[in-house]
Amino acid sequence: MRKLSMDELNRLSVEEFKTVDKNPIVLVLDNVRSLNNVGSAFRTADAFRAEKIFLCGITGKPPHRDIQKTALGATESVAWEYHEDTRELIKSLHQSGYKICALEQTTGSIPLNEFMPEPSKPYALVFGNEVFGVEEDVILDADHVLEIPQMGTKHSLNISVSIGIVLWDFVNKTGGWDLRSPSRDEK
Repeated sequence: MRKLSMDELNRLSVEEFKTVDKNPIVLVLDNVRSLNNVGSAFRTADAFRAEKIFLCGITGKPPHRDIQKTALGATESVAWEYHEDTRELIKSLHQSGYKICALEQTTGSIPLNEFMPEPSKPYALVFGNEVFGVEEDVILDADHVLEIPQMGTKHSLNISVSIGIVLWDFVNKTGGWDLRSPSRDEK
């Protein structure tokens, strides 16, 4: 066993990424204050080939050096839009056929490990502010409220960690791995 070189990783170019099929998942960042978390969201969306990121409210927008520091160029590959009002965006996405899943700790939230997304259905995953979470009105408009089960003493995870866990879970459960480039063994 040995580490793979960059050439052996068989990564898409930015141009190729823009033209290939994406997993039917969009991220909605609801008033995320940390630019590093925004950059991490871009990088993770790229890794799991998400359709788009929606930046809402006070969420920072590219180009910004603190976003670029963690995005490592993913702001060039992942499509994004800014919307001032998260709730209006959610209503629009819902009308376009997206199932809205807010990630939040609420009464009646569904543990992520118990939620089964429908393959090929489009999902909008809403992640909230680092201190205040997802806006209450947005939670009320969501089709599902999901919670990442935790077993330690802390009551939350960093948003960048949460995005990684949830995207991996959705891609894994919906068969999104089928979008991968040809395997290393096929080259």
